[in-house]
Amino acid sequence: MHRKSVHTSTEEHSLSSKEKAVHTQTQCTHSCNHFHTHSFSFSASKASNFSLYATMGSTNASSSEFFYRRHVFLCYKNPAVWPPRIEAAEFDRLPRLLHAAVNARKPHIKKETCLTICEGHDGTETSNGDVLIFPDMIRYRRLTHFDVETFVEEVIVKEGEWLPGNPESLKASYVFVCSHGSRDRRCGVFGPILVSRFREEIEFHGLQGKVLVSSCSHIGEHKYAGNVIIFGSSINGEVTGHLYGYVNPDDVPLLFRQHIIKGEIFDSLWRGQIGLSEDEQKKKQEQRLQQNGVRNLEGSTVAGHCQTAGESCCQDNEDTCCCQNNVLAEIRELSANNKSKENVNVISRINKGKGAPRKFSSMPTWLDSWEQEDTYAALAVVCAAVSVAIAYSCYKQLR
Repeated sequence: MHRKSVHTSTEEHSLSSKEKAVHTQTQCTHSCNHFHTHSFSFSASKASNFSLYATMGSTNASSSEFFYRRHVFLCYKNPAVWPPRIEAAEFDRLPRLLHAAVNARKPHIKKETCLTICEGHDGTETSNGDVLIFPDMIRYRRLTHFDVETFVEEVIVKEGEWLPGNPESLKASYVFVCSHGSRDRRCGVFGPILVSRFREEIEFHGLQGKVLVSSCSHIGEHKYAGNVIIFGSSINGEVTGHLYGYVNPDDVPLLFRQHIIKGEIFDSLWRGQIGLSEDEQKKKQEQRLQQNGVRNLEGSTVAGHCQTAGESCCQDNEDTCCCQNNVLAEIRELSANNKSKENVNVISRINKGKGAPRKFSSMPTWLDSWEQEDTYAALAVVCAAVSVAIAYSCYKQLR
């Protein structure tokens, strides 16, 4: 069951009636062959080993490509307060200044870099100001607009360490879902629901802390909503990142089981992979499709075909897959403990919420846009005013 090739016009898309109902709410205002704003792409070299090939379950799909070698996520507030173009918003200084700094240093950046905003909540794994970098799998904590220039120079340009930040290693698998409603209504409709469904799967499989999901700003073009990127590390420490499109809530349990737990590509929704050229991705997908055909005919699966940056290090005659790191192995072990429960409940989870009312975020208030630095600035103004008042009082007493 594979979807047909994606074409550049919405009339040629093969959509279910449920998808059409949402996708026809707004028309695609433009079409392009790269990530739009809020996946900001900065190129310094054509030699890229980090590419996403825009296919949808077919090797004959459009040849549009997303080339970049490094994906940077800035954790910042939530989709309800993200304007359509964050880098142009005067009241959102940190994303705007980070975008400007990276753009200014573009000629000196060795690796083509994609900058995206993801949801941030203070006191969590993705607090406001945290920066996640893939495929490096590192996190810097609490970047502020005062630190942007130094951070970009030391980390993005020189590819070193930002000493005040003390980089932390990321061990979990990360799922990013486009939920940028102010940019495109379809993403705003699909995104929050998909995030909720992924969190249900994480809880169901007991994988809290092992798999993390977050809303993010625009990725993967509007017409493919819902758009999902999944990052995870292989046994040798290399990171695989896969882009999926047309993901709907009913797909999430199956996508979660196949990609995150089993380590296998969900081809019917797959759009691209880190580290492969267009031709390499076509070849690998053809191989997977052929293998899937053999499995369907024989009624059995061929073990040992994990995806590790486009390579397979496993043997076909093995019973288990060797292409997994400790995190993936633990994910599969924890999930196995819930296997009997999963067999009973997977269908009910797929059907869960059909026809149920959905609650959407209310309009943001000025308080949602308040930053920690704004608090410090306000306190400084108050202290200055008090100091002036005290000084004036003393002056009057002396007279």
